[in-house]
Amino acid sequence: MRFDFKTMAKPFNATVMKRPFWNSVSSLMYCSSSASASSSSAMNVLKTGAVLKQARIFSSSDIAGYSKLTHDSNPLHFDSERARNAGFADIPVPGMLVATLFPRIIASHFVSIGAIYVKQTLDFRSPVFVGDNIIGQVQASNIRQMKQKYMVKFVTTCFKDGEIIVIGGEAMAMLPTLAMKQVDNHSSESKDFGSRTKLH
Repeated sequence: MRFDFKTMAKPFNATVMKRPFWNSVSSLMYCSSSASASSSSAMNVLKTGAVLKQARIFSSSDIAGYSKLTHDSNPLHFDSERARNAGFADIPVPGMLVATLFPRIIASHFVSIGAIYVKQTLDFRSPVFVGDNIIGQVQASNIRQMKQKYMVKFVTTCFKDGEIIVIGGEAMAMLPTLAMKQVDNHSSESKDFGSRTKLH
């Protein structure tokens, strides 16, 4: 039996293979880049100047719960007459209770990885009363990378009725990453421990 090697060994047609191969690669690259862009857009990354907010209305039950937990039995927070004699228009909400908004805001955005609260300064400027609409706000003012972690400085402020500053100060927190989780934007009464969070 004789074989015609000239007939069998036809030159390889690179043009035939080239088009579908590169079309497949192009499609793969397009899908990969699209998925990456989608993943990036779904992730919020903390940057200098970013502002996080939560709203809360404190109730009498909040004051009672705080007193039970901390053993703070200051009569100013329970007796309206004593509060008025001390110069308050009504029973004031404990300032430290209002200030818990700051670590709550930070922790709620890094709950899956954990944020370590390092420092907090507080300046109590105006009283908060039951029923006041309080907005807690933290703004990243400085971000410093330390090996595999980040030390972030925040300017912390609480507003009453959207404009009156009731608490000012600064906080420092250590974060394993700057990627933040999405937080529900719905608001509710403090008894449900709800909040309204906004990222600027």
